[in-house]
Amino acid sequence: MQFVDANIFLRYLTRDDPEKAQACLLLFQQAERGEVTLFTTETIIAEIVYVLSSPRLYNLSRQDVRNRLMPLLTLPGLRLPKRSVVLRALELYESHNVDFEDALAVAHMEQMGIDEIISYDRDFDRFPQITRVEP
Repeated sequence: MQFVDANIFLRYLTRDDPEKAQACLLLFQQAERGEVTLFTTETIIAEIVYVLSSPRLYNLSRQDVRNRLMPLLTLPGLRLPKRSVVLRALELYESHNVDFEDALAVAHMEQMGIDEIISYDRDFDRFPQITRVEP
């Protein structure tokens, strides 16, 4: 098993360096066929979302970010703890116009059956299933 850093996903997704993009494509094809086992975390996915959506970098729409990441995150050879939470967070990120980190928090809350968050961040008010309280 090998850990995959954000830059590997980004080189493949952005194709800003054709040689590296091709090498990353081959790696992900191996993961698709089950020839290699790759591992990453939600922190890495959050970094990828941030870079792809950043107005100073790639400025991709939320829908584009989700559409590009989904096929990679569901590769048979990719291990991602709490994969269902991360996939749900991408859905919430796209549909509720919030930061990915906030969407990830809500996805974790949903999985755990928590419906109240203590926060000053009013973005959580966009989720009807969540009650935000301030301390």
